[in-house]
Parts: sequence; structure tokens; C-alpha cells
Amino acid sequence: MTNEEEKQHKLDLRYMRMAKIWAENSYCVRRQVGALIVKDKMIISDGYNGTPVGFENICENEDGFTKPYVLHAEANAITKIARSNNNSNGATLYVTTSPCIECAKLIIQAGIVRVVYGEEYHLTDGIDLLRRAGIEVIYLDYKNQEQQ
Repeated sequence: MTNEEEKQHKLDLRYMRMAKIWAENSYCVRRQVGALIVKDKMIISDGYNGTPVGFENICENEDGFTKPYVLHAEANAITKIARSNNNSNGATLYVTTSPCIECAKLIIQAGIVRVVYGEEYHLTDGIDLLRRAGIEVIYLDYKNQEQQ
């Protein structure tokens, strides 16, 4: 690993740990997911999975299934950018769980060029679509990495 690659790897680990901490803001019981969008070494947006603004902070129905209107962490981070004066062209998305296909479409349209994720989800269609679009996709097992 070159010096630049090592520096990037250390940054990736730090941002992933931050995304994991951000996930703790989620009220979802089944799975808490956090996302950060980073551009030029600055966090320009963040998100976690949860209900839309103004809704009760309950993600699961009485049967324990996720309500259909719960937003994914990636979607929250991307839509937050849309409400700001910033943009995500050329940015990196750090997300604690691999993106689904719906979030992958948003990632592509948002101009994000790199996705680093920390947990494999049982469906891979989102990751497959990102790769097909030429987006750099990196699985980073940050939980088993030495704290840096």
C-alpha cells in the first residue's frame, strides 16, 4: 500500500466509525444505519434511517416490520444536500450498510463517485448497479480493523 493509499484507508476508517456513531440517532429497532457524504475532506451531509420530518419516530409497525415510508440513511443525506447550497458531485458516501437499489439510483444521480460501506446486506442489486455505473465501491470491515 502506498503512502497515499494508507492515508486514504485511515480516513475511510475514521469516517466509517463516524457514520456508525451517527446511526445511533436512528429510532429504528431492527437496524440503525448512518451515512456521511464527504467532499474535499469535509463532511457536507449526514443522514440516518428514520421517518420523514413531522412523523412519529417509530420505524416499525406492530408486527415488527419496517414501515414503507421510512427513509434510508443515504436518501436522508442526499436529500439534505438538495436543501442546502452544496452539491455532492465528486463526493464519497460512507454508509454503515450496503445501499439498496433505490438508494443506488439516488447515489448515481447525485454525482457521488465513491461509496464505502461497512456491512453486507443480503441483497446485492444496489452494489451491482453502482459498479455498473462506474462508481468506486469499497467494502470496509471497519469493525474488525484496528482502531486508528
